Amino acid sequence: MNVRMQRYVEVMNTRGLDALALNPGPSLIYLSGLHFHLMERPTVLLLSRSGRAVMVLPELERGKLQGAAAGFIACAYGDDPAAWPAAFAKAAAALGLQEGRIGLEPTRLRYLELQYLQEAFPNVDFVDGGAILEALRILKEPVEVEKMRQAARIAQAALLETLKHVETGITEKALANELVVQLLRAGSDPELPFQPIVAFGESSANPHAVPTDRALRSGDLILIDWGAGFEGYFSDITRTFTWGAMDPEWQRIGKAVLAANRAGRAAGKPGLDAGAVDRAARAAITAAGYGPAFTHRTGHGLGMEAHEAPYIFGENDLPLAAGMTFTVEPGIYLGGRGGVRIEDDVVVTADGLESLTDLPRQVLSVEDYLLL
Repeated sequence: MNVRMQRYVEVMNTRGLDALALNPGPSLIYLSGLHFHLMERPTVLLLSRSGRAVMVLPELERGKLQGAAAGFIACAYGDDPAAWPAAFAKAAAALGLQEGRIGLEPTRLRYLELQYLQEAFPNVDFVDGGAILEALRILKEPVEVEKMRQAARIAQAALLETLKHVETGITEKALANELVVQLLRAGSDPELPFQPIVAFGESSANPHAVPTDRALRSGDLILIDWGAGFEGYFSDITRTFTWGAMDPEWQRIGKAVLAANRAGRAAGKPGLDAGAVDRAARAAITAAGYGPAFTHRTGHGLGMEAHEAPYIFGENDLPLAAGMTFTVEPGIYLGGRGGVRIEDDVVVTADGLESLTDLPRQVLSVEDYLLL
């Protein structure tokens, strides 16, 4: 059994869980190092509190278990769905659990897998086991932080190359596509944390805008929210630019968001609650007179998922601890006109927050930005 699985078993024994059931996703990779993808065939890892690991999987995937450090018991099945319940029944027998509690990830496990598990374990209660996995994954090991740092380097290099392609008339879709190409060229994993957000002018007032055929015009704001993957870990960055002369109000707004970003990055320290980061960033925007225009939380955890714990909102009293990684991304959005967001990735250290991202944060024209 590897170290991470051993840690989970130890925690599971203290939390009253008898087993864990995971389908493909970051937590399965985190615990086992095995990569599967969600498809029409069910795949489930069952881990008991005794440390026994059983995997229900398609026969065609059995080879992935060869050499697995945990010594998995394979319960493989063929392509006939009528035979799948027997594979789950075999897994239940191998796990040796007649009753008790099996933890699930409520945002991950599908009905497809759950129905087979319920049939195979009729006297077991299925409960939310996400909090235990979250508690393990929220504190990043140094090697994880370094992978995130590299994901940030890749993303930043890709953006600088992409900005060279900005010109009047280019569409949001075309610039987003160019950014994807540059991410892959710079060394990103094929799996990105999300499809890049490229928003021009009034579209930048939508924090989660989807690129369209809207063409770039002189005087537009350009908001780009993007990230890269490196060995399964992600970056998530936002920078905002102008094309041509900048409206004086956007100059003021850019300075206000920059001040909020700095305040948020300065506010996080071990022992302080996560909400302190949000409150510090929000106070800077409120002081500038744009409080109601900051419409979302200041950040979210980042790692093997683009959004994971900890979540950076004012009421979150979770104490920050060294090894936590998250975004700091305040913004000001004026409906129908545009928006500015400045987002960095940070890790909690013994002394405060260290930024994993270091691209210039000022809101400048694309031309001036490329001269920095």
